[in-house]
Order: sequence, then C-alpha cells, then structure tokens
Amino acid sequence: MLRQSFDTRVPAVLVRLDRNPFHHGTLGATRSLGRAGIPVHAVVESSTSPVTRSRYLRSALARPAATSAAELAGLLERMAGEITDGPSHAVLPVPLDDVSALALARHRDELGPRFLLPEQTEQQLLRVADKGALAETCAALGLPHPRTELPAGADEAAAMAWSLGLPVIAKWSRPWLLPAGGGLRSTTIVRSLAEVRELYARTPEAGSRLLLQELLPAGRDLDWFFHGYVDSVGRCTTGSSGRKERSWPDGAGLTAVGRWTVNPAVERTARELLDALGYRGVCDLDFRLDRATGAYHLLDFNPRPGAQFRLFTDPDGLDVVRALHLDLTGRPVPPHSPAYGRRFLVENYTALSLLASPRRRYAAEPGAARQRTEFAWWVADDPGPALAMGRAWGTHLLRRVLTALRGLFGARRTPPPGTPSAPGARTSSHQLTPR
Repeated sequence: MLRQSFDTRVPAVLVRLDRNPFHHGTLGATRSLGRAGIPVHAVVESSTSPVTRSRYLRSALARPAATSAAELAGLLERMAGEITDGPSHAVLPVPLDDVSALALARHRDELGPRFLLPEQTEQQLLRVADKGALAETCAALGLPHPRTELPAGADEAAAMAWSLGLPVIAKWSRPWLLPAGGGLRSTTIVRSLAEVRELYARTPEAGSRLLLQELLPAGRDLDWFFHGYVDSVGRCTTGSSGRKERSWPDGAGLTAVGRWTVNPAVERTARELLDALGYRGVCDLDFRLDRATGAYHLLDFNPRPGAQFRLFTDPDGLDVVRALHLDLTGRPVPPHSPAYGRRFLVENYTALSLLASPRRRYAAEPGAARQRTEFAWWVADDPGPALAMGRAWGTHLLRRVLTALRGLFGARRTPPPGTPSAPGARTSSHQLTPR
C-alpha cells in the first residue's frame, strides 16, 4: 500500500538530450511515475528508443537537432501545449542528464511558474557538474577529493601527469560538450606522457578544459554512491548510500550491479555537502574509498537522477523521482524506509562485466541474498523495452565487432613504414593507419 498521495493532474516530461538509447534510468523514471498513475511523456534521442516501448509512456518526442537551452525550452513549451488543457496547467520536467539539468536551470525563470523546477540556478549546478569546479568546491569545503590538476598547455599537462604518477585519470571538465562521433570519452585512463599530450591537443575539439586526476586504486568494496532528494525547504529525507558491486568498464565505469548498503561515512559526507551548497533537487554522488587513508573521496556529483536510482526504492515504492513529484506539486514526502540488501542489476552491462571478470567483486553480506533484485530492463508488467533493448544491443555489439575486425584486417594489409611500394602501386599522403 503506497503512503504517497500524488497529484496525478500534473504530468511529467522526462528530458534526456544525450544520444544513449541504452539509458536505463529513463526507463526507470517512466515506470516509477507511470505506476503511480502520473501521465509520463519524454524527450529522448529517437522515437525508436527502447523506452518508447514502455506501456507507461504516453508520448515521446525526438530531442531537438540543436541541443541548446533555448531550443529545449521552446520544445517543452510546445509539448506542454499538447499534453495539457491550457497555459495554467502545471508540468513537471525531469532532467536525466547533465546538459538537460543545466538547460532547465538556465531557463527556470522563463519557464516558471508553469514548469515545476527546483530552486537552482545554472551557476549553482555548474559548481558541481563541471569536473574542474567540483575539485575547487571540494578544496574550499575541505572534502576528500583525488588530487586534480588543470593544465594550460601540452608540456604542462605532461609535467602534471608525471607529478601525479602514471597512470592518471583524464577528464573533460564539461563532458556534455563533447562532439558526437569524435571518439572522445568523458573519462580516460592515460598511461603515458605521449597519450597525455595527444589528448590535450584535442582540447579545442572537446569544448572544455582537460583535467588530470590522481588514480585512486580500484578494488573490492571501494566504490560507493549516494542518491538523494533535497526538498524545497532543504530537507533530505529521501537519501541513501549504495555499493557498486560490478561496473562497466570493469572496475571504473557505470554501475552494472549495485546493492543498497548502509555506509554512515558516505551518507554523512553527502548530506554535509548538500547542506553547505544549499542544494535543491535530485542528486547522484560517486565516492571511492582510499584504503591508505580511510577517506571516501568524492569523484563525481551529478545534479539529476543517476541511472541506477531505482535501487533505492523503499517497500512503499518511494524513490527520488517520486519524491521530486510529490514535493514540487505541494504534497508531503514521507520518510524513506531503508531496504538494505536490495540489489539493482543492469542486464546488458552485467553480462559484459561477467565476461571481463567472472569472479565475485564484492563481499557477501549475511541475509543479502534473500533481498529483492530489480532488473533495469526486464519486468513482467512491462516487457516491451527489454525486448527492444535486446534487439538494439545485439545490433550494437555486432557493429562493434565488425568495426574491430575491419580495423584488424586493415592493419594487417598496411605495410610497415618504410616498406617499398610494389611496382605501379599508388600511395597517398592521406592514408590512415588504424590505431
């Protein structure tokens, strides 16, 4: 029996501007709100996205071609006109990536009061979403954070990487600005000074600063996260810590398997940070334990729901997305009831993690196996998205394999540098050698 009392007259519009059709957090938000009787609509990368197969999604629009804040605001205005009875009818936008959260914060004054948004400005969100600014924020507040350097040139980048100790983590401070199809990743482990110089040279292409960060050793039970919702008066009654048991890429990527696990140090650090920032809304924080010091270092702060937010669904169905809807529609948010030991498993990424590292990556807890596991894609009452994801995932993997094979055979056919060409053979100074 749900303790929440929702205003189902207020529809939700899920907003995601990135091009990731395998974003399971969008599906989680669709199901969470839809099961509560709230009309759910979405702005996603394509009308063929697996989430559009959910029985709980009323409608979906493709993201604007130009993902500027102004384009998004215009699209939301038009969408609201189609899904409501008039301009006085409230709508709740739910950003599911950083660029959407920042765009909505930038236009909050223009969109309000019809669009219900937390009281946050774009500059407040940039203080934590920008990776370089987050390092400065942690330093100012005295919070543990990996040593971070922001080079101003290729030579300085190499010197800083050497000082930090190779390998190092290289991050683009504003990863949402990375161009699609350019081959740049938001986070990369670099193992040589040549790689550092090469990556720094792509700064103009990336659109934001490159930062270099100390690589904290990975290991079992070291990676943790905190998801929470801070309401309009600054209370974080919906917030909990979880442990990352499997990830993809293995040991350093997104959560493939997570478990709801109490960690007083992580929860205390997260809540103190939220209070110090005067933060409002949903948040997702990532931590890694430094065994040498016993400190939990804050690695990332995402000002929106994390993809695995459904892990923290209590026995009454309350999660951070439902808390957002309750609070911004003027309804009380009941206290969160912990369900320690609950697991969340992302099928496609767990399969890759198991292939890379079949051995267990965590220490089992007494009684944990008896707790419920929620799957990101498959549920009996809404099978369509899982089936669509399976087809799309198979196509995606096949494409990756074919690309790798073409690169392999192309490399074998390319003669080593300095090899004389066969008589009559044509050469080109623009020939590309696969890396």
